[in-house]
Amino acid sequence: MITRIILLVIDGFGIGALPDAVDYGDAEANTLVHLAEMVDGLSVPNFEILGLGHIAQIKGVRTMAQPSGSFGRLGFASPGKDSTVGCWEISGVIQKDAQTICSFGVPAKIVDIVEQILGRKAIGKNVSTMGVMLRQHSMEHMATGAPILWTDGGNTCCLAMHESAMAPLEFQQRCREIRKATKDAGSFIRVVAQPVIGGHDLLRPHVGRKDFVMEPPGLTMFDVLSRSGQMAMGVGKIYDLFTGRGFTKAFPVASGLAALDEVIAILSKMPRGLVCASLDLLSEDAAQAATALQDFDRRLPDLFEKLRLGDMVIITGDHGRDFSLHGQTSTREYVPVFVTGPKLAQGVDLGNRPTAADVGQTIVEALRTERILVGDSFLDALRPG
Repeated sequence: MITRIILLVIDGFGIGALPDAVDYGDAEANTLVHLAEMVDGLSVPNFEILGLGHIAQIKGVRTMAQPSGSFGRLGFASPGKDSTVGCWEISGVIQKDAQTICSFGVPAKIVDIVEQILGRKAIGKNVSTMGVMLRQHSMEHMATGAPILWTDGGNTCCLAMHESAMAPLEFQQRCREIRKATKDAGSFIRVVAQPVIGGHDLLRPHVGRKDFVMEPPGLTMFDVLSRSGQMAMGVGKIYDLFTGRGFTKAFPVASGLAALDEVIAILSKMPRGLVCASLDLLSEDAAQAATALQDFDRRLPDLFEKLRLGDMVIITGDHGRDFSLHGQTSTREYVPVFVTGPKLAQGVDLGNRPTAADVGQTIVEALRTERILVGDSFLDALRPG
């Protein structure tokens, strides 16, 4: 009987283009395969043991004869390719409409709203990643207090601010106002408030990131778990992506490895329910992304050692982030899914799942609550014998 589930969602953890990826300019996308080629091979022995080599041929990754985990790939039925789309679908919400607002940078009407509410001119405003933006604009930001503004190329606008330029609580409140104002103007975007620390030439993200989004437009697995009295802990941005709805408690973190540390700490105090963490591991250039993924892999045994009878670990992603495709900060891809735990079946090929909602359906079935509206559970495949 499953009593606790640990769901780890790695941001940008892609494993091959979806059939409609050509519509997004991502027909050649394959995050993990291309990342391994760019760094001359990945060293991820714990992912090997879980079955990564059975999903794709990846440089440096062995195919284990007897994987200790079950493995497969998740597709996405919702249009889009960002964390909101991916995490909502994992939870059981499949969206119908596709409207990309920030394909070529932050639109002028959104820049106007940002500058009006923050009371100062913004810098950046293009499609980029946080690391690039902090490196390019740190000197100007520290000298002038101008907010650093960028987009992922989809429907997310990010703002970075040092506490010396604006107090963190005020910064969050202003970003909340920006989200409301853009919604009132007809632009349904996610606004990310990212506090930063450090000096003029070395800004880095700090704890306290807040994501301001609309509520999911449908029933999620977190709603179902809450109704049944199950605990649901949110580590990292996952809590904000659902506006906290259905969660018991939020645990903010500053990095992907910090998220894993938090998950491990929570397990010592949590007797039942779901711990769900979003891990930003692949958010920089290829070399840094490979290092972060390999560091995460080396830490997985620390998590596995904390598992007890009745635990299930699911590791997956929310979209791709293929660094070999210049100009793309996220890519339309399948994501791997791995499942392991004491007394669960090993070496089961879960195949290509048509929707990531299969994960949410598996979770609610395992914790014996009502079903979510979409998705097919693969729990039966995980039963031993």
